[in-house]
Amino acid sequence: MATTDRQATTLALAHALSAAERGLAVIPLSRTKLPALRSPHRLDPPGTPPCHGECGRPGHGVYDATADPARIRALFAMAPWATGYGIACGLPPHRLIGVDLDTKGDTDSTGALRELGLRHLFTIPPTVVVITPSGGRHLWLTGPPEVVVPNSAGRLAPGIDIRGAGGYLVGPGSRTERGVYGVAPGTGHLAPAACPWALLRLLVAPGWVGGSRGGAGGGSGFGGGGGSRAGGDSGSGSRSGSNAESGSGSGAGAGSRSRAGLGSGARSGTGAGSNTGAGSGSGAGSSSRTGSGSGFQHGQGLVHFVLSAHEGQRNTRLFWAACRAYENGLALSGELLEAALRTGLTEREARSTLASAARLTGWRGEGGVRR
Repeated sequence: MATTDRQATTLALAHALSAAERGLAVIPLSRTKLPALRSPHRLDPPGTPPCHGECGRPGHGVYDATADPARIRALFAMAPWATGYGIACGLPPHRLIGVDLDTKGDTDSTGALRELGLRHLFTIPPTVVVITPSGGRHLWLTGPPEVVVPNSAGRLAPGIDIRGAGGYLVGPGSRTERGVYGVAPGTGHLAPAACPWALLRLLVAPGWVGGSRGGAGGGSGFGGGGGSRAGGDSGSGSRSGSNAESGSGSGAGAGSRSRAGLGSGARSGTGAGSNTGAGSGSGAGSSSRTGSGSGFQHGQGLVHFVLSAHEGQRNTRLFWAACRAYENGLALSGELLEAALRTGLTEREARSTLASAARLTGWRGEGGVRR
């Protein structure tokens, strides 16, 4: 093995052990971002029941994931070609959820996430952000214990993939064929933030969400590093799976050991910090059309909804209120603009948001805001 490969393996092991100290279960990865250890069942005859590690042998992908330092060292010793490490999602104590914002082609995944936030009233809070060699971003969120988030590719919107139970994220500091991954500047001191409930509802299948609306938080930041690029591409449970960037799987891996902190200190990296979306809250109920008493009350309720917005919620509330007004035939553009200006939005921001709501709803009524 070349010296550079040995150094990469040593660095990957060091990063993996550091992540494990913070309660994250890890596995060794190859330069292709796939699990470094091949499945011991690859030669089994067709029809053999799947094994998720019950046989006791390594090579089961994310099901090998562990936070036990001795076990991690043993896995890397069996895969001296490993140059990276994967972090299993969906496991306690952090129950990571990875939001993968792709940058391939003409995909505007960041804009798509912002649009989802505006429509569903959520904001991605400040959290750990990892940047891929291609410039993509991975947002680290946490989920509550009663919710199982499945893996998906493009289901939320084009260019947005989700990594949940049975998936993994390529850990910061990993070296792959396309470059080195690291934590984005300004996010290394953060802990993975709780996934907003409105977003969580979009991520899970019907009936999978329990009664609690909490998200698991925890920790005091994630130390990444090892390079000027970062990332968190994910994959499925076994090495025989397809491309690690878009792979998915089901089920949880080996349990990780619980610790509260997520480390400290970010290394150098390129790309951007956190995130986009919209504030939360509840608006006025539905109503009749303009001209009725209930329509007037609904209009006043929407204006009040905008006026009561806090910083970080103003654009979202304005967009939501405008959509509800236009859908109900209420010509409230002027009133909503005035309310938005009173909350601190600039006129340009407010007009742009109102125009977006009009485009989305097809509003062509009278009383619109005129330049």
